[in-house]
Parts: sequence; C-alpha cells; structure tokens
Amino acid sequence: MADPSWANVLVLQTSFLGDTVLALPLIDEIRRQFPVKRLTLLCQPASRELLHDHPGIDEIIVDDKKKADRGFAGLRAKARALQAQSFTVALTPHKSLRSGLMLYWAKIPCRVGFRQSKSWFLFHKRVDRDPSRHDVERNLSILTAFGLRVEDCKSEIELPVSAKTQEAVNRKLSGLGVMEKDLVIGVCPGSVWPTKRWSIAGFAELIRMIKQRMACAILLFGGPEDALVVEQVQSRSGGAAINLVNQIGLGELPAAISRCALFITNDSGPMHVAVARKIPTVAIFCATTPELGFFPYTEDAIVVGKSLPCRPCGTHGGRRCPLGHAHCIEQIQAHTVLEAAEKLLRDVERTHCRPKAFQPEFLTV
Repeated sequence: MADPSWANVLVLQTSFLGDTVLALPLIDEIRRQFPVKRLTLLCQPASRELLHDHPGIDEIIVDDKKKADRGFAGLRAKARALQAQSFTVALTPHKSLRSGLMLYWAKIPCRVGFRQSKSWFLFHKRVDRDPSRHDVERNLSILTAFGLRVEDCKSEIELPVSAKTQEAVNRKLSGLGVMEKDLVIGVCPGSVWPTKRWSIAGFAELIRMIKQRMACAILLFGGPEDALVVEQVQSRSGGAAINLVNQIGLGELPAAISRCALFITNDSGPMHVAVARKIPTVAIFCATTPELGFFPYTEDAIVVGKSLPCRPCGTHGGRRCPLGHAHCIEQIQAHTVLEAAEKLLRDVERTHCRPKAFQPEFLTV
C-alpha cells in the first residue's frame, strides 16, 4: 500500500477517559512526524469534555456508544457521518470489533490498528501490541506501520491548560477557601470499578493523618458518579477535606489538579491526568497491577499495592472480589500511603533535577 495522505487524520479511542489521556502522545507524535493539515479525535463523551480545548486536536467527535449511538443503527449512522468528512487515514489503538467496523464502513482509505484487535482483518496496516510495554508505548507502536520506532518517539504525556481555564478554577478554589499560597494535596477516592477503589475507611484515616502532620488544604476529587464515595470519605474524616464534586467540571479537572503539590489516587483516569500535568502522584493499586501497563507514566510517582497471588483479577478490575475477601483493598494501610506521600513531597526538588524517565517507584506491601 502506498503512503497515505496525512491531510485529514482521524484517531479513534472510545475507551475510558484514562485510555484517551494515554493516547495523547500518539496524537502529538502524529502531528510532529507527518504533514497533518487536520486531526480529529473520536472518543466517548467524557473525553470530549476533558480535551475540548486541546491545541493539537482540531475537532472532537463523540461516539456515545452506550446511549445516543448505541447498537447497530448507531454504529452505521456514525460511520456514515465519518464517511462524509472524507478522512484520509485513521489510526486506532482501540481493539473492539465496533471500532474497526466503524472505520471500515466509513470507507477511510488507510486504516491502521493492532493485529490483536477483534477487527484486525479490516485494517490496511496492522502492528503487534506488546503486552509488556506501558500503554503509552503500545499506542505509539501504531506508528511502526509507517517505519517509526517507539524509542524515537516523544512519549511524554502532555495535557495543556489554557490561562482562562486556570484562572476560572483558581477563582473557584479561592471561593472555597483555598489560597494561592496554600500547600494543596489532592485525593481521588473514586473509580469506575469498585475493586479498584481503596477503602473509604483507609482514605478517611489518611486524610486525618495528613491534617495532623501538615498545614495544608486537602481537595477531594470526583465526578457525579463518585459523589457517594467522596461524601462518605469526607464525613468519616471529620470534614477535614474540601469536596469538589459538582464544584469542578471535567473540563476543569486538569487545572484543579495543577494546583496540587501531590495527588493521591486509585488506579483511575484522574491518575493519568495528574501525570500529564506533572504532579507527583501516589497511586494505590488494588485489584489491578502495574504489569498490565497502566501505571503512572512518570518517575515522580509511587505505586502502592498489596502482594497477592490473586492479583490482577481482571484487566480493569471488577464489580466485586471474585474470592469474596477483597484483601487487595483491605490490607493496604493508611500509614503506608502516608509514607509514600511524604517521600514524594520531600523528593519534589530532587526529582525535578533528574533526567526525565517514565518508571515510578513500586511499593509492594
């Protein structure tokens, strides 16, 4: 197949929010390596809200596959809409049959994806997905179809925030009593998957311990779907943190995280946003493990997890522990997470002087 025209590029990633954040280096590298005139991202609704003003993306199209675009009729309608835009090349790290069918029915003349995809036979160019690599590197490996090596790509995750958005978030935080001079620590106790959430009791105890040791403001992050979990953490911590649910929109999340000196989170989308904003991160891994390739892609992070033979119990975690004991959640202690947080805070100046690397510290307890 001849080299494609890069005039009108489509990148498809309709998985979870964090997966789309991990595809940003791929988007940046496409811009850097090829004569792209227009680049469009096809993603799920939450990702559009997060990335709506990203300077490297000319247009965002939503595939609301669970609601408005669901089912076979929604798939065909979306494919027709894509066909009308006359894309010249489409690249997707998403491995679903739906994604491949959509690009095929859109009649995009150059379609590129993974050989391990369920729709591999619908791609013009196929590459191997190496399960041993981090997902950022797996996404970048799509470009090996055009002769590039992952090692030659710029793999840092970058998520710019506009001055206007940052100023708006600063005003909101000021109204909540968080001043520019304050030491701010962010805590994110939610996750789509219950088995990826550390315990409410653990987060609450951690917040109490932080307040006892440090003069700081603690911000509790979460979307509307996390409201109950965040409220319970806030209540059990004695109201020691500020609840940002329904105070900060998803489009403002990167700006709010940017105010933090440290971000403490489950394995979740906001974890990757914190990494993209260069915020030191303590990541608590319960049911999942770093070996799946979704750990924080930075040296300024510590991953805390319990060493258990049953981990991971699934690629994304699950709704409940299949063994019924949830040891991966219950056996992580607040003092262990606090030690990791204090270490990162001490190391901030030193780590910022080190050569850039993408491997966090793994603390297995």
